[in-house]
Amino acid sequence: MKRIYDLHEILISLLVVLFVSCGKSFTDLAPISNANTNNFYKTEADFESGITAAMNTLYGVYAPEGPISYTGELMGDNATLYIIAGAQADKHAFRDYAIQTPNTMVYAFWRQFYGSLFAVNTVLDKLQTATQLDVEYKKTAEAEMRFLRGLYYFNMARLWGGVPLVTKAVSAQEAYSILRSSEAEVYSLVKTDLQFAVDNLPVSANVKLIGRPTRGAAQTVLGEVYLTLGDKPAAAAALLEVYNSGQYALQPTFAGVWGPTVKNTKEAVFEIQYAANASTGTHSPYQQFFFPNVNALGFSGVGMNQVTDDLYNEYESGDPRRDITISLGYQSGNTFLQQKYFQKWAHPNAAINGTTLLANNDFMVYRFADVLLMLTEATGDAQYMNQLRSRVGLPLWGTAGYPVAKYGTVALALEHEARMELAGEFKRWFSLKRSGRAITVLTAKNKPVTQEKLVLPVPDIVRLQNSQITQNAGY
Repeated sequence: MKRIYDLHEILISLLVVLFVSCGKSFTDLAPISNANTNNFYKTEADFESGITAAMNTLYGVYAPEGPISYTGELMGDNATLYIIAGAQADKHAFRDYAIQTPNTMVYAFWRQFYGSLFAVNTVLDKLQTATQLDVEYKKTAEAEMRFLRGLYYFNMARLWGGVPLVTKAVSAQEAYSILRSSEAEVYSLVKTDLQFAVDNLPVSANVKLIGRPTRGAAQTVLGEVYLTLGDKPAAAAALLEVYNSGQYALQPTFAGVWGPTVKNTKEAVFEIQYAANASTGTHSPYQQFFFPNVNALGFSGVGMNQVTDDLYNEYESGDPRRDITISLGYQSGNTFLQQKYFQKWAHPNAAINGTTLLANNDFMVYRFADVLLMLTEATGDAQYMNQLRSRVGLPLWGTAGYPVAKYGTVALALEHEARMELAGEFKRWFSLKRSGRAITVLTAKNKPVTQEKLVLPVPDIVRLQNSQITQNAGY
């Protein structure tokens, strides 16, 4: 198998982003017309370039300053912000539940999703009329793109509720006529797309290009979708398919999950590929962006998602995950300065280009640990989450020594275990919303959360461009 990225494909991806950024519709769905598009998609090589461009949109959606990071961590209780470059008030608003409709980050995230969807829908449109492709290739390519579309609309539904549903590449004029679909309609498309991906993607062992979606990845996302919708039997069925597939397993140690050379292990269910290369810009950004906002080690730290004391203090005595996940600070000259930050994506002694750290660490959107935790959520059976506790040498739920006084039910034990295992991986806020405990947990920690604030506002500029687009309640 080979990796999905090379310099030519990255340049193609950048062209797609440039086209999308020029869109003038309220959703930024439609780029300025590209006269060569109709002639470009002919051969399998053409489609591979387009598919890679669509896959490369993952770099933005799951970036350390992307939409899933800002919501999944900053709107939970794992992370905070101190000093960070850019629009300070708009960024701190996520942490403080003070988001207003003109928030520039919310609009950037809206544009990012629809720009990504344009790349996906373009490939899907062209596949329908392609005549030079093998039937099996077309089916797999469609499944890969529908996986991405399902994943992106799933995230958009979690962030905004109902959104405009766009399933083809549209013109600017067409985009103006597209209004918000209901949340139920969005989830209907998500389930249909992901089920198509389940039915037509290869298992992990048979995937031709490392980093492309697999059947197990689609089943895992579908399982989380069903959990989000409250359908635990359907979630359990999807996740048990992953569990029993023989394609995935935990790494022997928690430390063995992380590192610049730890790539595409059996624990990885869906992994975004990075390579430390100054010329192509494919280096991993997570260590630099999660490092405090200083230049103490030769690169410019950004200060995103700084670790809260509340997270640090919840780890049980003897849990090795705490010190693998969290650094207490950094050395500045002869002085050690305390400021906790996530270090799961640390690359010790990585090369530095100017003030940019050329780290090599991949980012796992889903790993087998997610599957185990969601199986306990779906079934109420602690055996799955207990596998994670066994890996790190902690007493199992239901045995002597487990801190039952703090976590007296399987549900509370799961909430604790997921927080300890997945800290920093953009999961906390979504799991709290899913369990219905977001308001209870976060208001107890002085976050002014209400039910209405558990979704983002539709950006002002979107509604200025089309007054028929409705706003979420409370904004």
